[in-house]
Amino acid sequence: MMKNHAIARRVRELEQYAPMHTAQSDLADFWQYTLQQFKDKPLHAQQTKQVTPMKAIESYQVIYEGFDDTPLHGIYVRPADQKGQPIPCIVMFHGYTMNKGYPEDYAHWTAMGYAVFAIDIRGQGGDTGNHLNSDFGMSSGWLSQGLLDKDHFYYRAITVDALKAIEWVAQQADVDHTKIAVYGSSQGGGLALITSALSDIPVIAVANIPNMSHMDFGILNSESSLREAAQLVSRYPEHLDQVLETLSYFDMINLADRIQVPILISCGLKDTVCMPETVYAVYNRIHSEKEMCLYPFDGHMVSPYHQRKTMEFVQKHFG
Repeated sequence: MMKNHAIARRVRELEQYAPMHTAQSDLADFWQYTLQQFKDKPLHAQQTKQVTPMKAIESYQVIYEGFDDTPLHGIYVRPADQKGQPIPCIVMFHGYTMNKGYPEDYAHWTAMGYAVFAIDIRGQGGDTGNHLNSDFGMSSGWLSQGLLDKDHFYYRAITVDALKAIEWVAQQADVDHTKIAVYGSSQGGGLALITSALSDIPVIAVANIPNMSHMDFGILNSESSLREAAQLVSRYPEHLDQVLETLSYFDMINLADRIQVPILISCGLKDTVCMPETVYAVYNRIHSEKEMCLYPFDGHMVSPYHQRKTMEFVQKHFG
């Protein structure tokens, strides 16, 4: 096999890609303060059984609180034939503008004997609203909300929401607490990365074509939600430094070395949304057991082939 073709050269470049950290001096203090602030915040969770046409699935609507008093909506599904038995659970985060979907969307996971807790990201395409305050105007979308203040930034809110979803799962008597995974694609992949870095509950992570990575590069080059941050700076150029500083607290390039669990990451060489440079910048800084699934001819997508790869990865670690 040729070792010096264009694809191989491109992969070698990415494997050696090591841009500088963008972390502020108080990054560790910021996250220590954030985790402590929300550690004991009550979930106020409610759980209601749902009807689903699939008899093999037991489904529940879950409403809980995370960063603030916004009612966050999720669905919790389990194999119907394993009532009461503690089983592994996968916490699912969806892509930008999407939603948690229907219970039936997770039938392949329940068929493997796993539970799933899938949540709606606040304000986006699902049942969840958004009570987050904003002291400055926004560009289109949600990413620019609070972008000039790290304490009130949208990413801080959705990160805490995601951490609280994991906390809810860990409180369930019918979940095996030694086998909790985080899983997502695009925005959801970014949340899988940041929660696996900040929480000691997940024991494995799957981050498909993840965002929240190398965001100083992304805001300049990608077609992702970071375009919204670029739009804001285009209107208010005097805020460029502040925008980049705020993003740096949530950029996985600065948090990747905190990940200590086995992780599977995917990347498409033709992805113009979560670009290969942004994915590899983070992957190259992870020191735990890790695996990259690289697809030279894929854009911003998760193929059926890769879906199976993720199932095999989870099965390898959960059995």
